[in-house]
Amino acid sequence: MLRYSAEACPQKPAVVCREHVVSYQALDRSSNALARWLLQKGLQAGDRVAIHWCNSVEVVNLYFACFKSGMVAVPVNNRLKPAEIAYILQHSKAKLCFSQPELSPMAEEARAECPGLLGFCTALPLLDEAELAGVPLPEVSPESVAAILYTSGTTARPKGVMHTHISLTGGPQLMASLGLDESHTLLAVTQMLHISALSCVLLPAIACGATVVLLPVFEAAEALDAIACWRCTAILILPAMLRFMVEEQDRNPRDVSSVRLCLAGGDTVPATLQERFRSLFGISVRELYGMTESVPITCIREGALRTGSIGPAMDLLETRVVTPSGTLARDGEVGELQVQSPANCVGYWDDPAATAATFDDGWLRTGDLVRRDADGYFWFEGRAKQIIIRGGSNISPQEVEEALYHHPAVLEAGVIGVPDPVHGEKVVAFVALREGHTANQQELRNLVRSRIAEYKTPECILFLPVLPKGLTGKVQRRDLKSLFEQSSAMREAAGQ
Repeated sequence: MLRYSAEACPQKPAVVCREHVVSYQALDRSSNALARWLLQKGLQAGDRVAIHWCNSVEVVNLYFACFKSGMVAVPVNNRLKPAEIAYILQHSKAKLCFSQPELSPMAEEARAECPGLLGFCTALPLLDEAELAGVPLPEVSPESVAAILYTSGTTARPKGVMHTHISLTGGPQLMASLGLDESHTLLAVTQMLHISALSCVLLPAIACGATVVLLPVFEAAEALDAIACWRCTAILILPAMLRFMVEEQDRNPRDVSSVRLCLAGGDTVPATLQERFRSLFGISVRELYGMTESVPITCIREGALRTGSIGPAMDLLETRVVTPSGTLARDGEVGELQVQSPANCVGYWDDPAATAATFDDGWLRTGDLVRRDADGYFWFEGRAKQIIIRGGSNISPQEVEEALYHHPAVLEAGVIGVPDPVHGEKVVAFVALREGHTANQQELRNLVRSRIAEYKTPECILFLPVLPKGLTGKVQRRDLKSLFEQSSAMREAAGQ
């Protein structure tokens, strides 16, 4: 896709990041040189290359260098702590890690636990394209794995979602039905380590010769300034970010008349927020639904706004709704959404059991409960899995519980997500202490913050003498959620 667009519009800006403007021709050449450099260093097709970097021209170069050399890109969340980074490097068996200078202390600490890591770079090398021209690039199979994206699942450790070259090009195929073409300038406010920014912003733009404007980190004021400066026409955004942009635009309006398409995904967008956005931007928010394993799956279409719906299925894919008994749901009946899509992943890295559990005869089980109306629109009803989605980021309850268990006073821990007007959900932990031991909320929050990413830290920790458990002795999160909903004191303590 990059080579085609570089031939069709060589001097057109492909990627813009603050003061950096890179043309299609320059991006094609620089990623060629970087791919050849990787091969010259002794890496081979199929080797994993970790990318620990915020949105930047460097990230785009690294992705395409991996794609062209047949290597596998492994993006690493820039908010993770050393132990979390080390797990991804170890589990993926990464051979090389590129870490942004500002982030590198975290990765350096993780590096000590990764003897299989052969190299560590805090800058892209300065390359002589002519000198590297003799290094041949391999023929890359479309079925080979192109990227492994780690996402929190129903287990304490994140799973590595494997996408092939075919499944990564599936996103652009599906997004084309929304009218994206070379006339667009797309604003990427979420990080390229997420499938949404990669498959619904960067790759669709590259495929059709559009321009991508990157924000290294999200700030509402900078996002609005970028729209005004570069006349951005399309945005893909998380609902929490959208709220901040609406507040900033209300306080200090910019010229946002260029925006023709605003897609919001990762969580539901409250009707009040949609109304405020429409009054300030002059267009409607169109909700888009997907997951790391497959995106996009559904999207509200132009002129067919149904507030509260996640839209009909995208073109080129098939969906079905399956009841708990295994039968196909009737219209209006709640069941699990399952999908066959050109953008479906091919499974989880080094985890055949999880792969088998997620696919049913070629159908991807989303784990999300929906109902479909008579017009084919889907309505989200909840999550079959217990993942907490805070600001579009997946948080595994088990991972937070594991961090809490590192405190000697913690006997039992249970973590749930509760509604939050800004982030969609917030993390609330329930703890039972060992007899004769003491611990306070701030002490436990500090411990969790020291072990895992800040956004996973519980906003509130509630203490109980004993936590509800099932017949097998497992803490029952559903009971904790019911307890929280029924207790006004607990809700007050959590700021609700």
